[in-house]
Order: sequence, then C-alpha cells, then structure tokens
Amino acid sequence: QIMSQVEGQQKNLVQAIEALPSSGPLSALDQDLLLLKATSAATLSCLGECLTLLQQSMHQVGQHHNRTLSSEGILGWPGPKSHSTEQLKNGALSSLSSASANITWAIVPSAAQDGQALQPNTEVSMLASELILVEDEVTDTEDNEEEDLGVMDDQRSVILHLISQLKLGMDLTRVVLPTFILEKRSLLEMYANFMAHPDLFLSIAAGATPEERIICFVEYYLTAFHEGRKGAVAKKPYNPIIGETFHCSWDVPKDKVKAFRTNGASAVSKDPTKEFGQDQSTCYKLRFVAEQVSHHPPVSCFYCECKEKKMCVNAHVWTKSKFMGMSIGVSMVGEGVLYLMEHEEEYVFTLPSAYARSILTIPWVELGGKVNINCARTGYSATVTFHTKPFYGGKVHRVTAEVKHNPTNTIVCKAQGEWNGTLEFTYSNGETKVIDTNKLPVIRKKIRPIAKQGPLESRHLWQHVTNSLKEGNIDAATEHKHRLEERQRAEERQRVALTTPWKPKYFAKEGDGWLYLNPLWKT
Repeated sequence: QIMSQVEGQQKNLVQAIEALPSSGPLSALDQDLLLLKATSAATLSCLGECLTLLQQSMHQVGQHHNRTLSSEGILGWPGPKSHSTEQLKNGALSSLSSASANITWAIVPSAAQDGQALQPNTEVSMLASELILVEDEVTDTEDNEEEDLGVMDDQRSVILHLISQLKLGMDLTRVVLPTFILEKRSLLEMYANFMAHPDLFLSIAAGATPEERIICFVEYYLTAFHEGRKGAVAKKPYNPIIGETFHCSWDVPKDKVKAFRTNGASAVSKDPTKEFGQDQSTCYKLRFVAEQVSHHPPVSCFYCECKEKKMCVNAHVWTKSKFMGMSIGVSMVGEGVLYLMEHEEEYVFTLPSAYARSILTIPWVELGGKVNINCARTGYSATVTFHTKPFYGGKVHRVTAEVKHNPTNTIVCKAQGEWNGTLEFTYSNGETKVIDTNKLPVIRKKIRPIAKQGPLESRHLWQHVTNSLKEGNIDAATEHKHRLEERQRAEERQRVALTTPWKPKYFAKEGDGWLYLNPLWKT
C-alpha cells in the first residue's frame, strides 16, 4: 500500500515537471529537475526490487521455520529474479556494478543499434573473400586514441533527459544513444584491435607442452583488452550494420614469436623509433575478418588465422546492454574457439562484461565477471576473474587468473594485476614473470585504404560519421548516422515484406553459434 502511494506521488511529480514550459526560468528541461526525475524513478525501481527480495526471504523463512535460523540465513540474498543481476550464457556473472555509455567494452558495445545498412540483393560468391587483395593493404596510420568523455553541461542535459525515459534493467538494444559518446571506430574493428599483440598470440602454438600452451593463451588473453579497449575511456564503438565487414592483417616478425618463458622479451619497454621489419620472408602473416551477421539480436562474428602456424580462432559475440541507474552494463554473450591444428587442440573461451560508470560526470569503463578457458582434450582449464571496484575503497581494473590441470586438480599458474597495467604470473616451479601492458610493443594492423574498400566495409561505411567526429561536428555526425539507420530500417522492412532472410557472406549458423565458411581446419 505504501509503495502504491509512493508510485502515485512519483507519477504526479513527473507529470508536474513535464507540464512546465520548455523554456524560461523554470523549464521542463532544467538540469536539476531532470536529475530529480531520473533519480526518483531509479530509487523507486530499487525500492520495488528490495521489497520483492524481502518478500522472498520472508517466504523462505516461513517455509523453513523448523530450522535454526542464523542471522546469515535470515539476511540471505536469494538473488533477484530480475534484471539487476543476470547469469549469462557465457558464465560471466554480470554484477550490479556500473557501466557507462561505451559503453560497451568498448568491451563491449552496444547499447543502441547504430543503424544497419544492408547489402544489395546481389549474390556474393564464396570467392568474395579472394577479392580482398592483400597487396592493397598498407600499415594502418589511424590514431585510435580517444579523449576522456568529460560530459559538458549541454551533453549532461541530453543524458539526463534520456535517463528520465529509462527504467532500471531496461534493454538498451533499441535505444538510440547520443552521438557525442561514440568513439571513432566500429565494434568490428575493436575486435580486430584485440589482436594488437599478435606475437603473443602466435607464441601459443610454440608451447612445447599442453601446460605451456594454455599458460601462453592466458598471457595473451590478459594482455588483449588493454589495446582493444583503449584503456578505460568510456566511449562506445559504432554498432555494426548488418552485413558490415572488416578485414585486416598483421605481418609478425618471426624472431618476435618465442617459445614459452622466453617470450618475456616481448614485455620489455618498446623503442618507439624502431619499427618491426616488414620483410615477408621473415614474417608470419595473420589474417582477420569480421562480419555483423544479425541485427536483432546484434551478433558479431570474427575469424583470424595464421596458415604457417596452423592456428586460427573463430568467435561469435552477442552484445546485450542494460540500464542500471546511473550506469550501463554490457554483457558479451557467446564464445570463441582457438584451434591449434598441429596439436589437435581446441580452446573454448568466453568474454567478460563491461560496465560504464559515472555517466553524468567523467564516464569510465571497467570489465567484470568470470570467464573460462577450457581445453577438453588436454584436461587443462583456466578461470579469469575481472574484479569490479568495490563501492568503498579497493583497486580498479583488477584481474586474477588460475590455470589448472583438472585430472590431477593441480594449479600450474596464477596471475594477478590490472588488465590495463602490470600483470604478474607465478608458475608451479616458483618462477615469476611480470608483463607491463603499457610497454608491450604494438604491431600495427595492415588495412586497405578506404578508396579500395567495399561499401559495407567498416571504415568505408562509417567514414562520414568518423570525419564529422574528428572535426567536432556532432550535428553532422548525428545526421550521417541517422541516414545509415534509416537505410537499415527501410531495407529491413523490404526483407520482411519479401520474407527474404538475411544471408551473411562469410559465416554460417551452426547450432547456437556461427562458423567461418572456409576455416583453416577444412582446408
């Protein structure tokens, strides 16, 4: 009854605010009033959830009244049946931390579908991949650095107005977020940037034993997020258009790909004046392709291979975003598989969630949740935990990991540190190794110039939005983004009318996942 009264009062408050004029000394868009609207709605949602939890607890107490109830039992947290916490398919427990408009991970992305342009009704043959000419690729000179998103007063009004329309736990997939929070790259390119240390990736296959190989995989995995996520800057990559693709490659000097525990050389401070050699005969070639295969839900796939090292990785990721009060959370549902053909090993791995915090001041991103890496053939597995910052005290960006040989229940390696800072690895023989992610050399990807890209390749597709953002022209960026969204919707309506399902170019649905059509293990 009290909650009903409060809900009525809050509704009256909202109506009173919205009845105010749109301009003048006291307007409906006044920052303080918008904040009052947003916080009152979030508070009411939280109170409603708390009431539900208390009722559940009292019901449980009633059912177990014959038991001796400890104070811990009475105050037990059965876990909300709602949106605040959600057990994800990939095992990552999306905690009620925060996450801002990135707002994905950038590990994440995806709160709003930034539009989805569609491929023309022409059949693309399987040979389409052959049209991507490696000779046309040049070393990427794009500076992907992003400035911190310090929210200006006018931007804060936009965010407050948006927040006032949302409900706690609301799925943001169809909510259009303001353009000023976008970073200047597509989510598909962000996945490619997780390969910024391809020397560590290729070193996995150089491990002499299953134990060494999974430890090398964990070392690579923990160092991948720093460059891919661009630190903790809380901006959101463009949500890819359905049919959008991204192609690139890396030339990895062979002398940089070292066997286990000698690859510590990669961890030494880089010399910015010294470029890696590009002589093809002294380099491994690592190729990457990503494609947006679905619009609702938004599913991205990527595939990366090195023929010479007989290894490849195939992954599909569905980004789910939730509004969580003054923050936004993005879950990465799906999994990837690393194939080491020479050893006949497959490593299945999942991805962490991302949380954007402080969305009304200076937003920043952190990763959270538990992810798993598992090789059924060898019996080795690893658990990696990205720790979200406690409400009071505690460090940010903390990560811990443990590698275990399951048949003998033996822990063979432990790691701790920050995913965008220093990581310390301790091995079963007592040896230790420290990797500073900020000092790892970055091998720049090679990509064809926009003039030689197809219309649905990421940089070609988003070039006008990107250029407008670089010029600081948010209105023009918003207009170009809107055109893409409208084209997407029109073509989607046309497909529905013709009952023509979308057919991806490079990936095919298989079970719950997606597989690259021409993977290394088939050839």
